[in-house]
Amino acid sequence: MQEADKGNVILVIGTNTTWNHPVFGGMIKKAVKEKGIKLIVADPRDIGLAKLADIHLTQNPGSDTALLMGMQHIIIKNNWHNKEFIAERTEGWDEYVKSLEFYTPEKVSELCGISVEDLNATAKLYSTAGRGAIYYAMGITQHSHGVDNVMACACLQMILGNYGVPGTGVNPLRGQNNVQGACDMGGLPNVFTAYQPVINEDARKKFADAWGVKYEFLDDKVGQTVTTMVEHAGDSIKCLYIVGENPMMSDPNQNHARHQFEKLDFIVVQDIFLTETAQIADVVLPAAAFAEKYGTFTNTERRVQYSFQALNPPVGAKYDHEIVAEIAKRMGCKDFPSTVEDLYEEMRKLTPSYAGISYERIMNKEGLRWPCPTEDHPGTPILHGAKFSRGLGLLKAITYRPPVEYANNEYPLTLTTGRLLQHYHTGSMTRRSKVLHGIVPSGYVEINTVDAAKLKIKNGETVKVSSLRGNINITAKVTEKIKKGVVFIPFHFAETAANILTNDAYDPVAKIPEYKVCAVKIEKI
Repeated sequence: MQEADKGNVILVIGTNTTWNHPVFGGMIKKAVKEKGIKLIVADPRDIGLAKLADIHLTQNPGSDTALLMGMQHIIIKNNWHNKEFIAERTEGWDEYVKSLEFYTPEKVSELCGISVEDLNATAKLYSTAGRGAIYYAMGITQHSHGVDNVMACACLQMILGNYGVPGTGVNPLRGQNNVQGACDMGGLPNVFTAYQPVINEDARKKFADAWGVKYEFLDDKVGQTVTTMVEHAGDSIKCLYIVGENPMMSDPNQNHARHQFEKLDFIVVQDIFLTETAQIADVVLPAAAFAEKYGTFTNTERRVQYSFQALNPPVGAKYDHEIVAEIAKRMGCKDFPSTVEDLYEEMRKLTPSYAGISYERIMNKEGLRWPCPTEDHPGTPILHGAKFSRGLGLLKAITYRPPVEYANNEYPLTLTTGRLLQHYHTGSMTRRSKVLHGIVPSGYVEINTVDAAKLKIKNGETVKVSSLRGNINITAKVTEKIKKGVVFIPFHFAETAANILTNDAYDPVAKIPEYKVCAVKIEKI
């Protein structure tokens, strides 16, 4: 992220960066203002960065694949692509180019709701300005075709050779402060640490030997995601152990999610507050907050940093690792690692990309970026320098898939959801802050002035927002800063829970729900 000012042009798509990642958002603003970096923003709302942008595209929610592939259609047609990089570093060219025939400027204009002129100008600026970086967040991933969106970003960067040098790359801005670290540590259903597949026999043998269990104990079955766990609650899943998560606010189609949770035999919640999910749990295990413990975090740029304990936890609250170790002992594992140091050293031995990142190397320092395979390795600031992890990068032929749910006669508006600057995720922490709660004490629905006038809705009045899944009463915020036909609701507020409305349809590969697009109607009360 320190490389925001090292390129020539930045494409921000699917992220309200100055609100959701304000520190990095400030870096982008500084790069544009002080270094003259060109900026393209693609967002149906007039977000903060749009004010600084050379081009602001207000695409229809759910049309990002069309936008990104449409840019590539124009780039290749105009011979702006990097032929040398494509020849040396990629494969799949023929099928990929054939797939671009669908994404004509006219077709993309129709799908995205942007002009052909703006699409052409965007493709030209991004491909001819020099080094280009893409920054995206959950506005790209939280779709029923989120994997396609990410692949489209990757293909755009490959045809321009935007990999392996500062100021380039496909850069996902992680949703929370240690999401990258959780994924690195195997917090996914299909991998061990460092993305070592559970279906790989050698990987299973290595972990079985380290843990002193029989190889057959670690089967090759890929586990379930949060979304599919809820789907199978009461059926193949009888119990959930939930750590630091609040699905009774964060899961889509909340009425259905609550119904599924009621089918469970047993729910354990390990958290720092009595969240909406903790309130329905059979057992609540009080845990220490981040400032009350020590260890490592891995941020969005793969930087592993040591965090010192600043405060003592409240009486009765325990460290997360301490709770897990105590449960393991009660379940018969007598030698389960019980200290942070022991856990970290075990992880390093089993995780090649972290092997060289010892506590001694990062304590009191800025940290190291993986892969860092040995203790004399300097870390890796930039990935994909000489080659991709798979060898040649795959130029993917992507067939356009629209959102699962369209605006229609009964539900004529498209809802998208997201965060505010003042609040964080499900509000379990920030809504307990008197200052932040005082600034934004309740939720609202942003609606375009034209749509509001048709519905005779005035700014500040309470309205009813409904989808096929439920309805909420919420304050209307009438504004010109959102695209006509689109409405926006922040999801932090339990009293006006946006996820009562959202669709639980999900991407078939990543299993991420379509939080960013669903059809709604708004009525006066």
